[in-house]
Amino acid sequence: MGVRTESGQPPISGLQPLVLGIDPGLRVCGWGIVRGAQRPEYVAGGVIRPKAGDSIGRRLLQLNQEIAGVIQTYGPDEVAIEEQFVGALNPTSALAIGQARAAAVIAAAAHGLDVGFYAPAAVKAAVSGYGQGDKQQVQAMVKLLLGLDAVPEPADAADALAVALCHLGMRRAKALTAASATNGPTGKRWKAPGTVSNRQP
Repeated sequence: MGVRTESGQPPISGLQPLVLGIDPGLRVCGWGIVRGAQRPEYVAGGVIRPKAGDSIGRRLLQLNQEIAGVIQTYGPDEVAIEEQFVGALNPTSALAIGQARAAAVIAAAAHGLDVGFYAPAAVKAAVSGYGQGDKQQVQAMVKLLLGLDAVPEPADAADALAVALCHLGMRRAKALTAASATNGPTGKRWKAPGTVSNRQP
């Protein structure tokens, strides 16, 4: 890619889970591996291009097998997949993306991995702070967040890395919420510094 690195459940591998993000597509399927650390770390990324002349069945099989190969190679703890808003797509495109997403989900399930699904707007908002950002903005923010020396190419791989970053952000927020609920209030009344309690001993 021309770059270098710099489910709501507790992390399987401690505080640094390895997440596989997937931007599903029947023509081009992007994937990216990010390690959750104090600063997320780029591990790997790329695209899968099923043979255009093959039947739908063979292209889906290729997707499934190559995603399974990525899982076997890098051993992610969790998988995150972008889930397109069907209303924004024509029926043919929506069907193709749905089929590609199913191939990815089956590959993850076969390896016992949980899958998180994220709408495109949520992914864009997670990396750029704006749910309607374009691909160039997403690429630029992924480069910045992962400390890369160049924008990830192609855009499908950058999108997959953004999905992984979105997942890490969501699980971090859930972990903080859970920790806050577990610790709970101490029951002590807050008192401004220097004030004296009126309560008698």
